[in-house]
Amino acid sequence: MNLEQARHNMVEQQIRTWEVLDQEILDLLYLVPREEFVLPQHRELAFSDLELPIGDGEKMWTPKLEARVLQELAPRKSDNVLEVGTGSGYLSALLARRAGHLHSVEINPKLAELGRRNLARHGVDNVTLHLGDGARGWARHAPYDVIVLTGSTPVLPRALADSLAPGGRLFAVVGEAPAMSARLVTCAAPGACHAADLFETVIAPLVNAEHPPRFRF
Repeated sequence: MNLEQARHNMVEQQIRTWEVLDQEILDLLYLVPREEFVLPQHRELAFSDLELPIGDGEKMWTPKLEARVLQELAPRKSDNVLEVGTGSGYLSALLARRAGHLHSVEINPKLAELGRRNLARHGVDNVTLHLGDGARGWARHAPYDVIVLTGSTPVLPRALADSLAPGGRLFAVVGEAPAMSARLVTCAAPGACHAADLFETVIAPLVNAEHPPRFRF
């Protein structure tokens, strides 16, 4: 398999056509080797438009979703970033390349170790990995300039938006299958946040994601 040709095809055929045109992000996809963050048995599928299994029923996002979210959040070198769900560490590596510091929280010990190994192997040193549950917020290193949830949540917890710094951006997939929306929340000031739904998609929920209250008779 020609990995470089497959990478090029991914960028040109999947990612550019999904409105990802920021050249710095496109260049980053060539710099961070996605094939080294997937499980070995899926290496030849690393650039496919697929959610790839990473263990314990969890999956990586598709390449186009990773790139689109990175473009929407537009992390900067001065930004303090929170990622909820480390997974294989690939999105973590992309975020870290663009951010000042990344705090990544993973609830699954096996995946936390997988992400740690992958990030260490590629010399990503501006990431602090936390084993814990960030589905409803992770206030200890707030405020954050950028927050991204890598699993869906039926309801977006208020605590996450409250953890944003002025000018902060938050990405989450909100709702329940089959109707979920990719949502970007921007906060001009504390309590002054605006939410915009970007597109429809369906991804697996975060463990312990917040649910709306159920009506009881």
